[in-house]
Amino acid sequence: MSSLGDLSPYDARDPVGFVESMRRLKERSGLTYRELEVKAARNGDTLARSTLADVLGRTNLPRPDVLAAFVRACGDGERVGLWQDARERIASGTVEQGRPARPTPVESEPGRRDAELTPPRRLPSSPWRHVATAGLVALCVVPLLVLGLWWLLPEGGDGSSGDERAAALGGWVTIRPARTPEFCLTDGRDRAGAYANAVAVQLPCGRATVPRTYLEPAGENLYRIQWHHPQEGKGCLTVLNTGPVKGMLEPRNDCAQGTLFRLQPLGDGFRFRVVGSGRCVGLADSREGAEASERGCADSADQRFLVRRD
Repeated sequence: MSSLGDLSPYDARDPVGFVESMRRLKERSGLTYRELEVKAARNGDTLARSTLADVLGRTNLPRPDVLAAFVRACGDGERVGLWQDARERIASGTVEQGRPARPTPVESEPGRRDAELTPPRRLPSSPWRHVATAGLVALCVVPLLVLGLWWLLPEGGDGSSGDERAAALGGWVTIRPARTPEFCLTDGRDRAGAYANAVAVQLPCGRATVPRTYLEPAGENLYRIQWHHPQEGKGCLTVLNTGPVKGMLEPRNDCAQGTLFRLQPLGDGFRFRVVGSGRCVGLADSREGAEASERGCADSADQRFLVRRD
């Protein structure tokens, strides 16, 4: 049986090629659909053979959780993060046609951070532990001068509708409250000290260099908000349904369970509507450290955010 390690998920350029790489991984594992189902169960995953057969017979990308279970069952568990990263690059459209998905310094833009060239490690599905943002500023090597210089979307006079502008979102961004654009949405702690883990708050952008923010498209103007942290890895903002900080946003490592947000144009910015509850993300007040939380939607300044290219 050929080595699994010499099969790179980054060789795929589109969903069709990615599924073909998955088929080759199954072949190299030497396992049947039934055996993969059993092995996945032993790993604590759910991977029905009918689901896997359907995934490998289609030409679109698999769900992240199905991909992770499949890769682990095939015996390539140490590289789940690579498979997930290659999938995300194709899903977000960052892979140019005619070029492989493999991230290399040659293909990267000058000055692009090392964190983009190395996929984040896979972590358990538990919340991030809070890490003081100020103590991590030294880890960032790219000057902050470029942050906030470009609007992600064109403004006025281009004939594009609000829905079209929302549909064009995706990629590395900063999210800034419209009424306090010197602040960025980043990780912090609730000001009452009622919760030990990180939640989304507004802080001066100069202190919000980590984690980096990535908008993951999920179709129909829907997005997940990913945070990429040099120590904690990747997490997706999830609205808390219970506990002392109910309604606040916490980064969770299991992005498949992360909250989906529908972006709706609001003035010169956007409103983040929570899928499922129909409520919107707003800020408690305009002060530094104000927590973002789910609340009833309104055309108010505290719910309007500027999305800018990072």
